[in-house]
Amino acid sequence: MYYFFIAFLLLFSCGKEKHNPALKTKNVVVLIMDGARYTETWGDSTHTYIPHLAKDMAPYGVVSTTFYNGGPTYTLAGHSAITTGVYQEINNSGQEYPKNPGVFQVWEKYIGNNAQYAWVISSKDKLVILGDCNDAIWTGKYRPTTNCGVEGHGLGSGLRPDSMTCKAALNILSQYHPRLSLISFMEPDIPAHAGVWDNYINGIRGSDEYIFRIWSFLQTDKYFKGTTTVFVTNDHGRHSDGIADGFVSHGDNCDGCRHIEFYASGPDFKKNCVLSTHRELIDIPVTIAYMLGVQLPQSQGQVMTELFKKINN
Repeated sequence: MYYFFIAFLLLFSCGKEKHNPALKTKNVVVLIMDGARYTETWGDSTHTYIPHLAKDMAPYGVVSTTFYNGGPTYTLAGHSAITTGVYQEINNSGQEYPKNPGVFQVWEKYIGNNAQYAWVISSKDKLVILGDCNDAIWTGKYRPTTNCGVEGHGLGSGLRPDSMTCKAALNILSQYHPRLSLISFMEPDIPAHAGVWDNYINGIRGSDEYIFRIWSFLQTDKYFKGTTTVFVTNDHGRHSDGIADGFVSHGDNCDGCRHIEFYASGPDFKKNCVLSTHRELIDIPVTIAYMLGVQLPQSQGQVMTELFKKINN
């Protein structure tokens, strides 16, 4: 019995450490600023609304000026592309799971199905669907822990203020030390739909602040420091200025809806670097899978090799 117990502990501890051995990254955090348009983020040369990203974070990572949502430009389609590497039409009310398994489920299976090591955290309750899929082989299995909507209760609980989502995310990171996390802030998107420009801008400023708080925590926490890669992006943008309802809505093929922000930093990535390689949302989960040492089935994306200081294929 003693030797069985020791073997179990060794197996469990080894599972926690699985990642691509060629890289220093052991943890990945994806931060999403829901519905911010590129022209109000990196497309604004003054970076007025994203001071933390532009001044405090950019010197430590990579910014892309040509990053896009190449699929449907609405919330659940954009978020599912970020997790599955596949563009799909999906019910935007939260009544449908993605068709394909995402990097969360694939990695959960690989590491040993410990749900506390992977989390989906969001202000929008409907993003709880990112924890599962409709694929017959994967549905209901290897699911991450979710904390979405009011008090983290998921679909039907309602929208949670981003300030509370940031607090919840920091508590979860501190307590559980997840190896893979997605954290989504909604407040650029919701006020924009209400047609109030100043509230939309304040939502971007707020997201910038919350993203910076989480990024700063990851740089200093003894568990995450030096071993954590961060991605920052949007699920979609908003209509271009020339379209009738402008910033209020999104969902078509205009440049405003498709052109979005991208930032990444971590121990394996270049620093103080601006890239113009065309990339898309579906490339994020494929890159994460590569870094964690897993294969993402049915994905349409590619590893973003240009981010790395060096890469061993």
